[in-house]
Amino acid sequence: MLRVVVLGAGAGGGVPQWNCGCEGCRAARENGHELCRTQASVAFSGDDEHWFLINASPDLRQQLNATPRLHPKAGALRHTPVAGVILTNSEVDAVAGLLSMREGSPFTVYAHEKVLAILASNSIFNVLNEKNVKRQPIGIGEPFEPRLPDGARSGLEVLPFAVPGKSAWYLEGKVHPGGESGDGDTLGLKISDKSSGKCFYFIAACAEVTDALKAEIDGAALVFFDGTVWQDDEMIRCGLGHKTGKSMGHVAMSGENGAIARLADLSIGRKIFLHINNSNPALLPASPERKTAEGAGWQIPADGTEIVL
Repeated sequence: MLRVVVLGAGAGGGVPQWNCGCEGCRAARENGHELCRTQASVAFSGDDEHWFLINASPDLRQQLNATPRLHPKAGALRHTPVAGVILTNSEVDAVAGLLSMREGSPFTVYAHEKVLAILASNSIFNVLNEKNVKRQPIGIGEPFEPRLPDGARSGLEVLPFAVPGKSAWYLEGKVHPGGESGDGDTLGLKISDKSSGKCFYFIAACAEVTDALKAEIDGAALVFFDGTVWQDDEMIRCGLGHKTGKSMGHVAMSGENGAIARLADLSIGRKIFLHINNSNPALLPASPERKTAEGAGWQIPADGTEIVL
């Protein structure tokens, strides 16, 4: 049985963002928990005992404390159900939470070599002692079975695949520690339970819905997909930035080439938007944009949403 918990559904900065007074952030402050979102991450498990995280957001400590399934087991002085972290990119909102996992518990970080090169180039990540925290490179199109801390098999399989994207924004204009050529900066993941055959997809950053991507996820029972912005120039229109969604590596929800339209003809059991920015009006339950998304079969999840496959 494959279990998935949405630890955070928001984009970088979460909702409300600490320094933002946009409509979404104001509504979240006024209406409390219902509209609040921490930064995007999910946890999954095949046995409800050992769990793996997809990305480690800056809000990870808060997310773990808010999720009873990820608490230390009763009576243990030091323990964590978290056996590993799989990184799909090197953005701050995907890797900064690793620094909150520095207290000595063993786990493995799985990431493409380009992402591992970025971690290796920044000495602050050395607080994760490699005697306890192994760094395991993963390859595009190469399935692997994440292991438990004692080396035992997890019974799960992870298939990384390339999606259109970009390297982390803090590397713009700088030499990439992992080299400029080839894919690897932005990955999608297919997570499968070997015993049941159940699987889901995680794609939290995607600049374009290609035909190859559509073919990959068609027929899936569950897909988490990039929901950063509603329209491509949203940040500009809102006065919150000067970049389009696509230039930041994120396809819009709406529009002829947006996620809703491009994925409408696929057979997907459950479609969930993740990594939703505070500027995105689809966050607001009564908005026309939310109604449009839900009418097309998409879900806007709350933190803590649990799914069993």
